[in-house]
Amino acid sequence: MKRYFKNSINGFEPVDEWQEKCWINIECPDKNDQYLLLNKLNIPLRFYGDIEDIDERPRIETEDDWTLVLLRIPYKTNDEKLPFSTIPFGVIFNDEIIVSVCFFETDLIGDFISHTRRKNIFIENNYDFVLKLLLSSSVWFLKYLKQINLQIRNAEDKLEKSIKNEDLQTLLQIEKCLVYFMTTLKSNDILLHKIKNILSKQVGYDLEMVEDVEVEIKQALELTNIYSDILSGMMDAYASVISNNLNVVMKRLTSISIILMIPTLIASMYGMNVPNSFENTSLGFWFIVLFSFVLSTSGVLFFKSRNWL
Repeated sequence: MKRYFKNSINGFEPVDEWQEKCWINIECPDKNDQYLLLNKLNIPLRFYGDIEDIDERPRIETEDDWTLVLLRIPYKTNDEKLPFSTIPFGVIFNDEIIVSVCFFETDLIGDFISHTRRKNIFIENNYDFVLKLLLSSSVWFLKYLKQINLQIRNAEDKLEKSIKNEDLQTLLQIEKCLVYFMTTLKSNDILLHKIKNILSKQVGYDLEMVEDVEVEIKQALELTNIYSDILSGMMDAYASVISNNLNVVMKRLTSISIILMIPTLIASMYGMNVPNSFENTSLGFWFIVLFSFVLSTSGVLFFKSRNWL
């Protein structure tokens, strides 16, 4: 699906058809969008294939008169095993046209457009557009990290009295999300430095904007590292807790089995078809029951004194 946006002092305004120097945003491209990119705009096929590759790394490439800036942005998935991940987002431009392509529908673009309208942001040039996208992606990293922190707390509450491996695997899935975030933020930081080197050769580039993006990326990276370290410590601790809970359960079951074995043993001995000195008395049954009860009670008190029950 493609949409056209006109750059103005009031932010990006949607337009019905292409205009000169407007922004073409394409999400989840179909065959018509692919035909527009490759046949009408003559964007290099290699650029299109790189954006489609889910594992592609952030970088800057130039071919003919086209430039590709490939960055990775956070993405909230519908997969319970991996709730958060990162995806490639490509910005392709020349002196006349700027196109963004993503093979997923994300929350970032809609929020980015709304933000430019609220703040009346005007895009100075193509690299200024990329920098503002990097800034917006860093903000969304921080938003998703807050949601990840909430999931960590919920998993922690479940693990306090749990002996299930599934609850521990929830933390492992969250840790995988943090690894993706950490790797992507480091790659985006390298991309930012490359853009900074390119802009440093130009006159009057917005140094403050570059510093803002750098601060946001470092903040998101530091927060990801903190959550990752906390999560690693929690997984080690709760692995020991689960093992300890299992030991407590096994100890209690063993103690109960020993206590139940006492009356079973006594009843088995006096149930044999041999003389046992109680076969001729009517109180023999009650004596055996009382004797079994006393020994079992003594066993319970002994185990409790040792904190085995």
